Amino acid sequence: MTDKATSRRYAPFGSDIEAPRLEPGLYVVATPIGNLGDISLRALATLAAADLIACEDTRVTRKLTDRYGVATPLTAYHEHNSDEALPKILARLDEGQAVALVSDAGTPLVSDPGYRLVRAVVEAGHNVTAVPGASSALAALSLSGLPNDRFLFEGFLPPKQAARQKRIAELAAIPATLIVFETGPRLGASLADLAEGLGPREAAVCRELTKLHEEVRRAPLQTLAKHYAGDAETRGEIVIVIAPPPERQTANSDIDAMLRDALARVSVKDAVGEVASATGRARRDVYQRALELSKNQSD
Repeated sequence: MTDKATSRRYAPFGSDIEAPRLEPGLYVVATPIGNLGDISLRALATLAAADLIACEDTRVTRKLTDRYGVATPLTAYHEHNSDEALPKILARLDEGQAVALVSDAGTPLVSDPGYRLVRAVVEAGHNVTAVPGASSALAALSLSGLPNDRFLFEGFLPPKQAARQKRIAELAAIPATLIVFETGPRLGASLADLAEGLGPREAAVCRELTKLHEEVRRAPLQTLAKHYAGDAETRGEIVIVIAPPPERQTANSDIDAMLRDALARVSVKDAVGEVASATGRARRDVYQRALELSKNQSD
């Protein structure tokens, strides 16, 4: 067991400060999503007072601890070593130690494997405490200008197009603002699938939040898809926020009438685009109905 009589100190602003005592248990500590100045005073004190900091990448977390003079030992805990690392952390807790859990950026357990550790700690009878702070999902939602009374955090969409399109179709009817993570290389393709599957919804692409090159681009999904299909900058961490579906959907009978009128004037593709834009329905659904109507007319 660690000698709790030993004083732990840190130097957050160039001055030496004694860290407060911590009760034994796991402390889930949020860290900055980019700007290191976003760390909370409580988070710094917790990291300094802990016996051990479990983190995704020790090199990333060490930049934070070195910045604020925190000397607590670091250990790696991530999805690739959890089978080996988890029992060692539990053993520390069994000895009466305090362990802090952090992710590379933001709030732990949001799109990372930390929930397995928390569940195991709870099942072992140890205390778990949250030290809240930055979250890229909530930061993007607050900047998007989109409804925030109800939202769904989806995390990362499937990387393969077929699976991604299937998941988007499942999300289409959810009456809430959607929050999605994405990587730079897949951003253009994902936005194209979102535009196809969700229709002309307003959205925001939030990139590199709190960092030097922060960018928030707000536009309909189709416009964003076209922009990022080109040579637009896509490096860094990316969050996509998408408006909920229209509250009132046009009745199917009205859509059929609109499609028949449009099909009499323009091509199937143009008719689908016209009706989808007018009704807020997903292009895929409108296209399927247009094919059915065209088939019925030809029979």
